Amino acid sequence: MKGLEHALSSLGAIPLSQDFGKLCRVTGLLMEVSGCPLAIGERCEVETVDKKRIIAEVVGFNRELTYLMPLHSLTGLRSGARVLPSTQHPRLTIGLEWLGRVVNGVGEPIDEKGTVTGSVTLPRQLPPISALQRRPISAPLDVGIRAINGLLTLGRGQRVGLMAGSGVGKSVLLGMMARATDAQIVVVGLIGERGREVNEFLLHTLGEEGLKKAVVVAAPADESPLMRLKATELCHAIAAFFRDQGYHVLLMIDSLTRYAMAQREIALSLGEAPATKGYPASVFSLIPRLVEAAGNSSSEGSLTAIYTVLAEGDDQQDPIVDAARAVLDGHIVLSRSIAEMGHFPAIDIGQSVSRCMGLVTTAEHRHLARAFKQHYSRYQEIKPMIALGGYISGADPEVDQAIHLAPAMNQFLQQEDQQLSPLGQSLQELSSIMQGEQ
Repeated sequence: MKGLEHALSSLGAIPLSQDFGKLCRVTGLLMEVSGCPLAIGERCEVETVDKKRIIAEVVGFNRELTYLMPLHSLTGLRSGARVLPSTQHPRLTIGLEWLGRVVNGVGEPIDEKGTVTGSVTLPRQLPPISALQRRPISAPLDVGIRAINGLLTLGRGQRVGLMAGSGVGKSVLLGMMARATDAQIVVVGLIGERGREVNEFLLHTLGEEGLKKAVVVAAPADESPLMRLKATELCHAIAAFFRDQGYHVLLMIDSLTRYAMAQREIALSLGEAPATKGYPASVFSLIPRLVEAAGNSSSEGSLTAIYTVLAEGDDQQDPIVDAARAVLDGHIVLSRSIAEMGHFPAIDIGQSVSRCMGLVTTAEHRHLARAFKQHYSRYQEIKPMIALGGYISGADPEVDQAIHLAPAMNQFLQQEDQQLSPLGQSLQELSSIMQGEQ
């Protein structure tokens, strides 16, 4: 009798009907649905002609119409297809088990090593940090690159941009820093890049040893714009979790421009008006929100972030480059003209700056770096005249000194991709060069 009463009482929890919407229109990747009033960010399932279901997310609405964007490709849709609220409520759990793993933008493993697990639930939204709760930057971060360690020293908790056109060496430089850094955990986001580069980055650039302390989130160019957005935000959520656990974390996003382009695709599909070079205003509000999720919090850990920013046509006044430069704590510019001379890494130290260098270096270090930049700048100014025979030795003692130091300075700024230079060694070499100034 008790079993019957329990069975009858459980019937009340069974819904007698199911609400669903209908697919009205598909434009590109944007789906318009009627009769499915859900909140922005909630997920739906769209039935295909072969009774499969496509997972999509609500990205906007207009009165009775709801706008959806798929997480994966659209195939097998028809007009009037049923759209149901998703019964799956994904909950990501994270822990140290994620180290060495490769996942997509929603945290699903793509490395064929089984499921990823953990003991702590990862929040779906970017974690906000109060400005007054941010611990000051007080310690340097070793990235293994002489030019950066010596002349553009980074601090733990700094956010910096790596600005360059296409094919100048941004990804290789990121890989060198990932292998050489003294950060305990590295989170790498490969956003909107070529699919071929993902495996190459894992096998050759990052390597087996580098992968052991890394989490890689990949959303190649053939993924939907929503997946690229989710992947970038997931990288920040993962890095923030480890930072709040007390670890020193290095977050590397390649690239911030692809994140902005993904938001541009979604915003233009929703009818938002383009502003600067086709980018809607929402793009320029999302970048600061994303960047502010990085940096230090009140925990003992740190979160240093490096973003590659694609300067279209090598234009350093590109709107995304300019927006990133305004909200980041420094920028490292890679020059195509320097790269074409076989100079790697092609860092233009004259255009680059680390705004936190003064917080993490000694007065002597800053003096050496300043003197190096002054001599290097003078040499670059006089170099064309030397080739034409327009400069006579002895005319200017400071220029003579710059010409004398030029070979050593050029050697200091160049570095093979397999050659790593720790922070202490970089400072010794910088000091040795500038002692020749005497």
